[in-house]
Amino acid sequence: MKNKTIKIALTTGLLVLTAFTTGCSNQSTKASVNNENTNSEEITIYFARHGKTLFNTYDLVQGWADSPLTDKGIEVARYLGEGFKDKQIQFDAYYTSDAGRQRETMQVLLQQKGVQDYQIQELKGLREVFYGGFEGGTNAKMVSASMKSLGYKSVDNFYKSYVEGQIPVAALTDAIAKSDPKHEAENFEQVKERTQNALNTIIKTAQEKHQKNILAISSGMSMQAMISDLTDDPIKNKPLSNATVVKIVYQNGKYSVVEIGNMDYVNLGKLSLNK
Repeated sequence: MKNKTIKIALTTGLLVLTAFTTGCSNQSTKASVNNENTNSEEITIYFARHGKTLFNTYDLVQGWADSPLTDKGIEVARYLGEGFKDKQIQFDAYYTSDAGRQRETMQVLLQQKGVQDYQIQELKGLREVFYGGFEGGTNAKMVSASMKSLGYKSVDNFYKSYVEGQIPVAALTDAIAKSDPKHEAENFEQVKERTQNALNTIIKTAQEKHQKNILAISSGMSMQAMISDLTDDPIKNKPLSNATVVKIVYQNGKYSVVEIGNMDYVNLGKLSLNK
């Protein structure tokens, strides 16, 4: 970050769009993070975006700025927890950043799943992108400022390209940073480095403690940055809906991103709770 020491972290934000997308990538890619303690044990991490928040509802930029879950946000977190319960997925560890919306999503989810004895570990590297001077302002203002550097003259065309995943997360993150009036927003490399460092920490801890399944609550754009070079699946650039899941499998020093934007867990939980 320019003129400022960035706290390693993450939260949610960017354009409040909902794109209910699911996808898989069978490609096994060497991670860009280094992990010396590799072994043959398979570790699966389920990353989920937090539930809908007050800032999401008001279409405000929410990176390191934070706001609580709305009733809809609590509801979708419950659906996700119920979906994990129906799938009989047992988790060995739980991670969020220090953002309240991520912690609240995890707490609601675990209560719905029926987990009572747990400890949430916080990694600041799991925060959302820091949007600098755009934080707390309208998404419309941030879009208007940043889309020009991407060559867009029409807001409608920009949103269409964004929803369809035609704008690489690296280009979008850098365009926002370049347009930040305070010159403090994170660029793409900064976000990727800290999120992948957090991922590496989770893996190392899992290896040391022989953990198999991990649940982590993070935020949309930072999750996209984290997997940006771990998969070639073009769906990685599509915006992530609230409570959507990105599933990563680690084995023999390699990451496989096997689910991107998966809403099946939420939909399953919704069916179960609405019977």
